[in-house]
Amino acid sequence: VVVVVVAEKMDPLQVEEAPTRRAPKKVSSLRKWGPAMIAIALVIAINAAMFGSNGAPQLSQRAERRLQLTKERLAQVEAMESTSYDVSGGFGSRNLSAEEGGVMEYTRRRHRYLGDYTHVDKSGDFSLFGKWSTSIIYFAFWVFLMFPNWFWPIGRPGIALGGGLSMVVWRFILRETGHGPYFNAEHVIIMEPLFLLFGLMLTTIYIEKMEVGGLFDKLRESLDDPVNWKRSAKIMAMSTIGSAAVMNDSVVLIFSGVVVDLCVRHKVANSLPYLLSLATTANIGSALTMTGNPQNILIVSLAYDDIGWLEFAKNMFLPTLAASLINAFLMFVYYGSELFPGSSGFFENMGIMFAGNRTPEMLAQEHAYYARQASNKEGAEEATTHGWSIWSKIQAVVTALFLVFFAMGYDVCVVSIAAGCVLMCIAAYKRQHFDPRTENVQYDEDGNPLPPKKTYDMDGNEIEPEEEELVTESETTLTEVDYGLLMLFIGQFLLIGSFDDTGVPQAFFNFTMGGCAEQMAEGACVYWFVMIVTVLSNIASNVPVCQMLAATFPFASPYEWLQVSFSATIAGNLTMLGSAANMIVAFQAAKVGDRTFTSERHFPFGIPSTLLCLYAGTFLLATFHFSPECSVKLGECDEEGN
Repeated sequence: VVVVVVAEKMDPLQVEEAPTRRAPKKVSSLRKWGPAMIAIALVIAINAAMFGSNGAPQLSQRAERRLQLTKERLAQVEAMESTSYDVSGGFGSRNLSAEEGGVMEYTRRRHRYLGDYTHVDKSGDFSLFGKWSTSIIYFAFWVFLMFPNWFWPIGRPGIALGGGLSMVVWRFILRETGHGPYFNAEHVIIMEPLFLLFGLMLTTIYIEKMEVGGLFDKLRESLDDPVNWKRSAKIMAMSTIGSAAVMNDSVVLIFSGVVVDLCVRHKVANSLPYLLSLATTANIGSALTMTGNPQNILIVSLAYDDIGWLEFAKNMFLPTLAASLINAFLMFVYYGSELFPGSSGFFENMGIMFAGNRTPEMLAQEHAYYARQASNKEGAEEATTHGWSIWSKIQAVVTALFLVFFAMGYDVCVVSIAAGCVLMCIAAYKRQHFDPRTENVQYDEDGNPLPPKKTYDMDGNEIEPEEEELVTESETTLTEVDYGLLMLFIGQFLLIGSFDDTGVPQAFFNFTMGGCAEQMAEGACVYWFVMIVTVLSNIASNVPVCQMLAATFPFASPYEWLQVSFSATIAGNLTMLGSAANMIVAFQAAKVGDRTFTSERHFPFGIPSTLLCLYAGTFLLATFHFSPECSVKLGECDEEGN
C-alpha cells in the first residue's frame, strides 16, 4: 500500500524509471547455456535409446513395397513418349482426365519438372578440389553472416552480396580450369520471395506512414500493456495467429517496428525477449497452414498426392499448439527477470500469472503507465479525434482484402504488390488534396508574420515566384523500402545455389540417415529424420532442402511431407539464419536503432526452444495424424487407406 501511495505522488517519469535503476544482474555461463546443453543431451539420449546398439531398423514391408512400386513407376515414366507439354513453368494439375493421360501423364510431367528444373544434379561435374573449395567459401560466408560483428563492419547485406559475387567469380574460375560445371547464377535466384518481400515492405510502410493515429497506431495500441509478461504474451499470440493466417514474413515486417516502439515507450532495458517473442512464434505459427511460409507452399505444390488446406491445418493443429505452449513457457522461464521485474523466481512468476499477484516494481510500472496515459489524454484532447477516420477505414478495407485474397490462394506476390500500389495511390491523393501544405512563412521577434520577400531581375522587374512543386512518393515513402534486405536474399540465393550444386547437402543427408533413408518417417527413424532436416535447413536453407527431398524421394506420402514441413519450419528458430523471419526482425529492429537481436543472443534460447518444440511436435504428429502414410497415386494404399 505504501508503494502505491508514493507512486501516485511521484512524477510519472520518475515512477517509470524507478524500476529500471537497478544494475542488471550478470548472467552466468551456466545459466545462459545450461538449457541449451540439457536440450542437446536430451536429443542425443532419445535417439540413442530408440536406436540402441542395433542401429537403424531393418526395412519394413511397407518400405520394401514402396521401393518396388517406385522403381516400377519410374521405369514406366521413362518408357513413355515425350509430349509437347512445356514444364518450365510447372507440371500443371494433379488430377488430369483420362483423355489428358491421367496419373501417368501427371507423373511424367512432374518427373521431368523435378529432374530438369527443381534439382539438377551437377555434383559429378566437380573435381574434389572444386567441391571442397566451393564448400569452404560457403561456410566461411555462413559464419560471417551469422556473426557479422566479429569482422569488418560491412553489415549482412554487404556480406551476403559480396559472398554471392565471390561465388560467381570462383565458379567461373573452376569452370575455366576444368574443376567445375557452368554456374547458372540467374537460375538460382528465386524471384518470388524477392517480389513478395518488396510487396510486403511497400504495404507495411504505407500502413505505417499514411496517417498519424491510423491503422498502424491502432495495432500498436492493441499490443500495449503496462505488465511486461502480458505484453510479451500479446505479441506471441498475435504473431502465432497472424503467421498462420497470412505468412510469417509479412507479420514480422509489420510488427517488428511496433515491438521496438513499445520497448522504447516503456524504457525497456532489454528488448530481446520481445523480439524473440515475435520471431519464434512467427515461425511456429506459420507451421499451422500451407500458406504460412514459403516452404509449406513449395511442399504442397511439389508433393505427389493432394494435400488440402483443411487437411494440412487439421494435422498441424496439435503440434503447433504444443510448440507454441512450450516456446511461451521457456520464454517466461528463461527471461523471467525481464518479464517479471522484482520476482524472486519461478514459483512467484506462476503466482503472478495465474493468481494476479504483483511485485512493487510491477505496481510502479502500472501506475506510471496509467499516469502517462492520463497526462497524454489531457494534453491532446483538442488535437485528437475519436473513432476511425476515413483513411483508417480505407486502410482497414485494403488490409482485409489483402488477407482475403491471401487466404483464397491467389498469388501472394501479386496480392502484396497490388496492395502496396493501391495504398501508394491513396497516400499520394491524400497528400495532394487533404494534407496541410508546408508553410514557408517567416516571423519577427514578436511573432508577427513577415511579408514574403520579393526578387527582381537586372532591369528591376519583379520576378514572380514559381509554383511550389508537389512532393512525390519517390522522394518520400518509397525511399524507406529496405532494399538492403533484398540484396541480402539475392546474395544468399547465390551462395546456397552454388553450394547445393556440389551435392554436399545431399551426401550429408544420405550419410547421416543411413538405414533410415528409405523409411524416413517410420518408427524411430522419424525422430532422426526431423533432426537431419533441421540441421540441413540451417546450413543450406529450408526451401532448397525441400526441393532436394522432392527430387530424391519423388513419391513420399502426405504424412512424410507433413513431417518435413513441421521440422523445416521449426528449424527456423535454431539459428539466426534459419529463417527469413529472423533476418527481417533483426533488420527492421536495426533500422530504428535496436541491435540487440543478434546470433550470439539468439543461440542460448533458440537451441532449447527448437529442440523441445521439434520433438514434442513430431511425437504428436506421428501419433495423431489424419493424412495417409502411403501414396494413393502410387497405388501403395490399400482399401482402408493404409
